[in-house]
Amino acid sequence: MTMISTNCAAPCTAPLSRFSVLDTIGRFHGIWRQRRALKSLDSAALRDIGLTRAQATTEANRPVWDAPAHWHGQA
Repeated sequence: MTMISTNCAAPCTAPLSRFSVLDTIGRFHGIWRQRRALKSLDSAALRDIGLTRAQATTEANRPVWDAPAHWHGQA
């Protein structure tokens, strides 16, 4: 694994790896797929999970980076 290191005058966060970018893209793609599937549910399926069409549409239209931390594997 290749690590990218920088010299910072201010305290730096943990070094970034090239895999962190791929992981982020993968998480965003997963969120996008879930929201697309939510948007395609019919009224009966939405009732089964306790959502209205308006709630499902609102959630489906949120940007992929606007997701709860636990969806990203962070707590």
